[in-house]
Amino acid sequence: MSGKSSFAESGVAIEKVRAHIEAHHDRPVPLAELGRLVHLSPFTVQRMFKQKMGVSPLQYQRALRVASLRGALKQGATVTSAIYNAGFGSSSRGYDGAQLGMTPARFAQGGRGEQIAWCSAHSPFGWVIVGATTRGLCWLSLAGTKAEAEASLREEFPAATLRRDPSLAELVDAAVATVSRGTNSTQKSAAPQVQLDLRGTAFQLRVWQALRAIPRGETRSYSELARELGDPNATRAVARACALNRVALVVPCHRVVGASGSLTGYRWGVERKRLLLEAEGRMS
Repeated sequence: MSGKSSFAESGVAIEKVRAHIEAHHDRPVPLAELGRLVHLSPFTVQRMFKQKMGVSPLQYQRALRVASLRGALKQGATVTSAIYNAGFGSSSRGYDGAQLGMTPARFAQGGRGEQIAWCSAHSPFGWVIVGATTRGLCWLSLAGTKAEAEASLREEFPAATLRRDPSLAELVDAAVATVSRGTNSTQKSAAPQVQLDLRGTAFQLRVWQALRAIPRGETRSYSELARELGDPNATRAVARACALNRVALVVPCHRVVGASGSLTGYRWGVERKRLLLEAEGRMS
């Protein structure tokens, strides 16, 4: 095995690429530049980065810019200045719906004007409610009652326009199916192949991607997940990202436990987390 291959496979190359993108997220970073940085071809950098990070270098840079844009808007910056300071080359790029799932102006106003379709249904794990924008599933919550489930959506998106859509019941069924029936423990999580509208920092998006890769019937500790992400010191940040997950079951944060195997916390209740893991264990 060549020294170059060993270097790449150790993960050092991709960590160097990641750090470079983060340091220069406010300007275009071509694949050729990243290739020169680690002495690999642009194609190899693209392939290896996506394998490790779950997104392409360009997608990762865009996520960093969105996080910067989101932070500036929350701090009260004008939309125009926030867009340009985040590294978007024009206001039209900043307003592209692919960046935030809603326009920067709507985000600054707490999602005012955003259209979210929703549907709720009972399941073996309590009431489930899903919410979806035109870009994909943005909310899946678990609750003890129908009223609590529907209230959770309103609390999360207080300024959005909510519209009941019974056709989204298919998303509820698909999400519950990932836990209550299906694959054995050697297969990847059978998360429904639905478009997701996940909104978070670049690191949170990496964590949520890693959660979806945990095989059904298995668990990871927060520290193990941090190591898999190449940042063993990020255990608390991983736990925080799990706590902020807005899409239960599909992004299976219930599969992350304490170092001792304890269930620790869960946004939708520790007892419900126990039921989910028991259901997956029975079927694995």
